[in-house]
Amino acid sequence: MDERETAVASTDRTCPRCGAGREPDQRYCLECGLVLPEVSGRLPSLRRRWIRRVGWYPGDWIWVSLLTLVVAAAGAAAAIVLTRHVNATGSVFTAPPAVSVTEPAAVPTATTPAAVDTSTLPVAPEPTTSKPPAGPKNGRFVWPRNANGWTIVLVSYPKTNGLPSAHQTADKAARSGLSKVGVLDSSLYASLQPGYYVVFTGVYPAKADADAAVATARQAGFGGSYSRQIAR
Repeated sequence: MDERETAVASTDRTCPRCGAGREPDQRYCLECGLVLPEVSGRLPSLRRRWIRRVGWYPGDWIWVSLLTLVVAAAGAAAAIVLTRHVNATGSVFTAPPAVSVTEPAAVPTATTPAAVDTSTLPVAPEPTTSKPPAGPKNGRFVWPRNANGWTIVLVSYPKTNGLPSAHQTADKAARSGLSKVGVLDSSLYASLQPGYYVVFTGVYPAKADADAAVATARQAGFGGSYSRQIAR
């Protein structure tokens, strides 16, 4: 089973918010209480096709967005056709009235100031700049050692062959403009369910700060993002 099939299996068998395991007929997550997406029917089939083709899934909201885009495109096409039809029937277009433009007044020529002898002026020392130390590359950000806090979980992958997919998703999140993006091994943190690679963004001191940034992560294409405490 390749990485995308693993991602499909993870979507059908785990909670998209907290990564807890689930049964096919289970309606609510036993860990976080989320209403779980259906795993049978037309929408789940489209979800699996998307993951097999793209490698990641932004959320079920994408289908509503695509339908809205199609309707908007159809409306624009209809407007263009209607405009061409009206022009062909001989409609008369009236040119707007001419607008008079007043020439600007001439700007008086500035007088050249007297030359100043700069040979006796003190010379300021050259500023010394130190290059800041290079931090971790975005997409490979490392959670601060021995630090507790809050973050935003983008996607979780099972540890079985899930690390390449987690790194690909982290790189994509970094390219979308999210900051401090990295991958956590959930088995190392008491606040997370063990057995997953967790793609996260941001380090926040309080839950309120993380909650306020969830909307930014969802606008970047990660519709299932949610805040989560990180503690050892």
